[in-house]
Amino acid sequence: MLFTTATFSFLYLPIVLIGFFALGRRAPTLSALWLFAASVFFYGYWMPEFTLLLLGSIGVNFFIGQRIAARQGPARRTWLAVGIVLNLATLAYFKYANFFIDNLEALLGAQFRVARIILPIGISFYSFTQIAYLVDTWQGKVREARPVHYGLFVTFFPHLIAGPVLHHAQMMPQFANPAVYRFNAAHFTAGLAIFCIGLFKKIVLADGIAPYADAVFVPVDAGAHPDMAEAWIGALAYTFQLYFDFSGYSDMAIGLSWMFNIRLPFNFDSPYKALNISDFWRRWHISLSTFLRDYLYVPLGGNRKGRMRRYLNLGATMVLGGLWHGASWSFVLWGAMHGVYLMVNHAFRALTEKLGWRAALDASAAFRLLAWSLTFLSVVAAWVLFRAETMHGASRMLQSMAGWVPQSTDRGLLWWNAGLQPRVAMGWCLVLAVVAVALRNSNQIGERLLAAMQARPAWRAPLAGAALASAVALVVVNTTRSSSSAFIYFNF
Repeated sequence: MLFTTATFSFLYLPIVLIGFFALGRRAPTLSALWLFAASVFFYGYWMPEFTLLLLGSIGVNFFIGQRIAARQGPARRTWLAVGIVLNLATLAYFKYANFFIDNLEALLGAQFRVARIILPIGISFYSFTQIAYLVDTWQGKVREARPVHYGLFVTFFPHLIAGPVLHHAQMMPQFANPAVYRFNAAHFTAGLAIFCIGLFKKIVLADGIAPYADAVFVPVDAGAHPDMAEAWIGALAYTFQLYFDFSGYSDMAIGLSWMFNIRLPFNFDSPYKALNISDFWRRWHISLSTFLRDYLYVPLGGNRKGRMRRYLNLGATMVLGGLWHGASWSFVLWGAMHGVYLMVNHAFRALTEKLGWRAALDASAAFRLLAWSLTFLSVVAAWVLFRAETMHGASRMLQSMAGWVPQSTDRGLLWWNAGLQPRVAMGWCLVLAVVAVALRNSNQIGERLLAAMQARPAWRAPLAGAALASAVALVVVNTTRSSSSAFIYFNF
């Protein structure tokens, strides 16, 4: 069930909200159980065949978490290892078995008659969420004894399909707070407004620019070679499609959670404003970046074992982060590309600090503009690997973006075949660049809205009415046309 569908907005969500707050008046535990059941239904509505897998994962991880909390000494580490291995083995089987078999067939020149494995939606998110829970339990940071709250923590429907990756300590105090189960007009109104912002970003902005990205990438993957202008327009179009699609879903998740008086962590913070690649990763998919830092980069040694080890740790973390996004060599190379970016960034920063140039560079407007431009162009180039379906397609795109275009290339052929106008595509890219770089982001807007709703109760009804009308209009528009780009993240 997608957030953008009429079934979700006009049937599922109202029923779940009414049941949640009606039960919350009498028994918060029943209200939490209701939301847990509704979240399992939300998942099962989409992929009923994998609902038992989700519930089994929750039961096994809760059991192992209890064993870790109750044991002392080496037994704690043993149970932690068992939990991590089980989660990673399950993830590897469903997400990477096909990839492994395909590469083995290519290497051996053989053809194995093995059934293709279907990837359960959201398995990466709920696997990483539970690995973090087990590690936090082992470190003594958390201890959970309520199975209903734990199940809700994993399945809470706003984040279950497309994130963010949650931490146990972020959610459990909220589930234990009786005020969460009482209707709050300010939270509901601000949440509805943020949901509409996310809905607008997804349906209007991301879906609006998506055809221009597809018009280039699809034929290029099939063997076409774009000219330089086409390649850059396609790459930029996808750069903005990806951001507004993914951040739009994150905004919808945050807005929906606010309606239930639950706060999810912000997942994006204007990433295309970043002045270096480290800053980009502090702003892009923040929950995943934090997970990779805390549960992979730091355990590998972080920056504690010398400069070269730090660079190796950065590279390994980003390569594995790329593989997490999908079972493809293009994702691996995308992660490796960002690993190299990070190494260069850290080396450059260390050099300028050693030479005493850092303060002067940070104070220079010209340097900040150059740093932003270089960071943005580097990110755009890497997104080509992320989007391309084939390595040959990615290679052709990057070659054309660099100015190497074969003489036989048919100028404008991609646009002619797609029936689209390059000038319209450039206009879209310009508008979206202004929105992404020059305007306030939804995090800032949401906090200001919530503060306003709490300070001025009279504003709640008009804003809620406007937000509801906007949501109805956007959902109606979405149901009348294809929304296939909504699925781009659900291979996680």
